[in-house]
Amino acid sequence: MKKILFIILGIVVVAGLVTLFVVKQQSGYTKVLTAKLAKQDLSTIISGTGQIKPVNIANLGATAMGRITHLYVKEGDRVKKGQIVAEVENVAQEASVTGQEAAIEAAKTDISALVAAERTAQANVEHAKADLEQKKLDWDRAQGLYKSGIMAKQDYDAKKAAYDTDMASLAQAEAQLNQARANTESARGHLGTAQATLRGNLNALALTKAIAPFDGIVTNEPVREGETVVQGIQNTNGSTFMTVADMSVVTAEVKVDETDIVNVKIGQPADVTIDALPGKVFKGHVTLVGDQALLRSSGMATSQSTTGTEEAKDFKVVVTLDQPSDELRPGLSTTAKITTAHKNSVVSLPIQALTMHAPEAPSSSGKVEAASTPTSGAKPAPEQQGVFIVQKDAHGKLRAKFIPVTTGITGATDIEVLSGLNEGTEVVTGPYKTLRALKDGSLVKRDTVKPATPTPGNS
Repeated sequence: MKKILFIILGIVVVAGLVTLFVVKQQSGYTKVLTAKLAKQDLSTIISGTGQIKPVNIANLGATAMGRITHLYVKEGDRVKKGQIVAEVENVAQEASVTGQEAAIEAAKTDISALVAAERTAQANVEHAKADLEQKKLDWDRAQGLYKSGIMAKQDYDAKKAAYDTDMASLAQAEAQLNQARANTESARGHLGTAQATLRGNLNALALTKAIAPFDGIVTNEPVREGETVVQGIQNTNGSTFMTVADMSVVTAEVKVDETDIVNVKIGQPADVTIDALPGKVFKGHVTLVGDQALLRSSGMATSQSTTGTEEAKDFKVVVTLDQPSDELRPGLSTTAKITTAHKNSVVSLPIQALTMHAPEAPSSSGKVEAASTPTSGAKPAPEQQGVFIVQKDAHGKLRAKFIPVTTGITGATDIEVLSGLNEGTEVVTGPYKTLRALKDGSLVKRDTVKPATPTPGNS
């Protein structure tokens, strides 16, 4: 029994010595997480949420009052340009068209008859001219014979009377020809009036039909057959048959935070995801960047707002999809991730490694002191952006050294290094509290165990 107690006591003593040795070895060291810089492709991506919207969308409203007799399509159906999609009752309009067409045909028949009469009158004129020419020859001959005393006065007077009669007959025939021509022109004028009236009647008939203005899909149909619709007047909206959207060109209209909008440019690529289509990504590009700030709470433009309340603002950005899908529908919720910058194979470091640090200067005792605690009357030295690198001192111990760096584009977790560091440099990445309190030249020790994330309620 005593032997066992001695063994246990020996183990405890050895464990205590080991612990004392480890503590002594680690005294003065700060445990830190580190990482080595490497080259990688970096992209700056900003996100915006919104909804799917077609470029062309039309509400087909009623252009004539009446009861709906036909709805040829329903919501979700695809339509072609020029296709009749709905009709309202049009008995009166069709009757007007039919009656006017009959009147036009009758007018055309009348014109044909008048043209024939005109030709008859023209023939009568030609006949009268021929008779007059013959009577003139007889009259001229009779004048010579009468002067020579060969023709009796009675025969002379008969020839003159015949000539005068044919003169009057020619004048009458020409008057009848002119009258026939006038009647024909009048009939043609009445035909033109009837044709214009027919065009008006045809237009009135066409207004009873709703026609698709372009190829698209029916996205809304708020009416049913048998309901009565009315056309809009002045500032009052009329009844709407349906909404047709052209889905050949589809956009994602999203809102981007005001802090990011300055980096968004037309033509930048974007990945668009649809909440209703998980796992699918649609490629697109920015086609419009709004220049009007929108209030996040109401969506109203700031120029239209009458309140002076300061609140977060967004800007509208339109992303046009390169290859739209038949699965897309207007109004679907969407998220667009816009790539505002991209660089290949650049030296980058984890964002959490960046810190702001005031330059340190040696004190009168020779030790390094923070310059951020100035003497009376002296201004504090401005903080610099940089990182702590890990390097060995002359004794082979690891020390942290602050290096100012210049950064470039920012990725999801890393940031580009423009100057100050090279590929392969080991930098301190955390923990955050340790990094903020770390001093230039502090002894450090790599900690390969990631600290546990504190749970809510624990300090």
